[in-house]
Amino acid sequence: MIDWELAISVGSRIAGPGPQVSAAEAGQVVAELREGATRATPLVADFTGLVAEAATAPLLVVDRPGWIRANAESFDVLLSPFVDKVTDKKGAPTGISRAVGSRVTGAEVGTVLGFLGGKVLGQFDPFHGARGRLLLVAPNIVHVERELGADPTDFRLWVCLHEETHRVQFTAVPWMRDHLAQQIERLSDTVEPTKLFDDGFKRIAESLKGGQGSGQSGQRGSFLELLSTPEQRGIMDHLTGVMSLLEGHADVVMDGVGPTVIPSVKEIRKKFTRRRQGLGVLDKLLRRALGLDAKMAQYRDGAKFVRGVVDKVGMADFNAVWQEPAHLPTKAEIADPAAWVSRVL
Repeated sequence: MIDWELAISVGSRIAGPGPQVSAAEAGQVVAELREGATRATPLVADFTGLVAEAATAPLLVVDRPGWIRANAESFDVLLSPFVDKVTDKKGAPTGISRAVGSRVTGAEVGTVLGFLGGKVLGQFDPFHGARGRLLLVAPNIVHVERELGADPTDFRLWVCLHEETHRVQFTAVPWMRDHLAQQIERLSDTVEPTKLFDDGFKRIAESLKGGQGSGQSGQRGSFLELLSTPEQRGIMDHLTGVMSLLEGHADVVMDGVGPTVIPSVKEIRKKFTRRRQGLGVLDKLLRRALGLDAKMAQYRDGAKFVRGVVDKVGMADFNAVWQEPAHLPTKAEIADPAAWVSRVL
């Protein structure tokens, strides 16, 4: 249903090669990022109290096309249950319809990957192989550090701290990967292709007219919310709570560890936050359409939750959040750390 090679090709063209660097500079960047990831491991462990064996996942320092290909592979795996369900319901497309349809969807997916491929600094992919893999996107890291006027060594270690925290999370909490996979499978099981498009687009049309598709507050929901059923929104709310925890925890770690090893960490955070706020109109529209505004909220709200709990009970008691799925914060608790403390501790 999706021409993944076309998606990779389109995405790579849209993302572009990134900033110009000499071969010597490129080698230095790669070496420093690898060193930073290794250096980050004990720093993250000491700060969080999470015990995770070092270097359990492959570390890949990639260019933009490399990140796009890696994510195309991951999307192919994650979307396969939904694709199988559509095929079972409607039958596999054949002939011209299959060729044309797969190329259209390939181009669409490639456009999204291309936009993201020019912006993502790093990523831990927990669903690759048995241990996941850690990706650091060298051209984007160089681009942002130049744009901020940040010290390259400091900025590269700062990014490594965030991404290494994700590796530690999934290594020290081995049930997390399976839990997320189960939630994604549950979400796939609830999807009825015909209802998704017929009922979902009807709700979107009503919302745009200001009808009953608007939320209780009168605010229009996102297209993803409008396309989904109450059961699906419940699953997505749970996933939002989990992802907010993971991203917020990583942000707290990178800023908490920073002062001991990154002299300019406060300046980097200040400039980085200002950069997020200073996006152009087109960039903001694309981010909203792709749900990246919600992703930024996960960093912000998740960090507030982690700091709120740690300030109240300390890091050791906060780590109860990793003991079992029932201890994960709900979406509502992310905004109310005291409620999580009351329920779990």
